[in-house]
Amino acid sequence: MLVSGCTVSVDPDELPGAYRDDKTGGEIVLESDGTFSATGISGDDAMGGGGADPRDFSGQWEFIDSGAGRDRVFLSVEHGGFRKGDLIQLYPSDSLERHMNGGPMVAFRPDPDGPPSLVLTKEAAP
Repeated sequence: MLVSGCTVSVDPDELPGAYRDDKTGGEIVLESDGTFSATGISGDDAMGGGGADPRDFSGQWEFIDSGAGRDRVFLSVEHGGFRKGDLIQLYPSDSLERHMNGGPMVAFRPDPDGPPSLVLTKEAAP
């Protein structure tokens, strides 16, 4: 399949929801009020260090429109398994990526130039 270099920015209104990785059991829930909760996410996956033990944490999230294909979600930790004030980046899938991979996703990518350390897929609304 030939894919052009044209991508579409993420619609922030589509971000709220529960995202899960079935292999690790890790989950992140982005609420429409700008809060989030994360369960079962290791320090290695979230920040590129800190160990493989799963952690739970919560706080505020903010979508940053950095241009098509470069959008990010910043998670500001307020409670739980990381230091208060730690910023963790999530990379949401754009519409082309969602189409090719079967649905909305977010990825932890401690090294922005490297591959994702953990990809979570949005669960269908009940």
